[in-house]
Amino acid sequence: MELINKYFSNLTDVQKEQFAALDALYRDWNSKINVISRKDIDNLYEHHVLHSLAIAELIRFKAGTAVMDLGTGGGFPGIPLAIMFPETSFHLVDSIGKKIRVCEEVSKALGLKNVTTQWCRAEEVKEKFHFVVSRAVMPLPDLVKIVRKNISGEQKNALPCGLICLKGGELEQEAKPFGSRAQITSLSEYFEEPFFETKKIVYLPLDSK
Repeated sequence: MELINKYFSNLTDVQKEQFAALDALYRDWNSKINVISRKDIDNLYEHHVLHSLAIAELIRFKAGTAVMDLGTGGGFPGIPLAIMFPETSFHLVDSIGKKIRVCEEVSKALGLKNVTTQWCRAEEVKEKFHFVVSRAVMPLPDLVKIVRKNISGEQKNALPCGLICLKGGELEQEAKPFGSRAQITSLSEYFEEPFFETKKIVYLPLDSK
């Protein structure tokens, strides 16, 4: 929790309580349903919560923004972002039902009113969102094919609507088809911990055509 306060010092008391509650909630759920590697649960705040909040360093979502978290797993990046931006709505989507159940139960325990969930494949989601976020293992061109249909034409934020991905490793090849439109930023620009040295955030503006 100290790690979150280190980078985000303007949290409300409610937000601090919600972030602090994540540790016990995920330890409990992880003992029943393996949503985070057992070896990694002790690194929850660095590897999962703070990693998710890299998106909050790229963009501060305006009130009324709608965001889909695609392949949310146990709720990352969607749940930390929903705590950070209580006036933004987050729709958490995953094809694995038990992971969606964890998202629902954690959201309920935290009292998050801005989270909805859907157990389905990404291709089945029809609604429009200002942004799609993902901690993506899927190559960028494949992801774009799936989510382009979900991008709203309504602009609400400083950044145009589009896709925001948290990814690792070398991304130049998979970003190549998008040229200079794909903005790749190393998370070491935001966070000083060694874990983030190989992590990147990719922003790609998209229209729904």
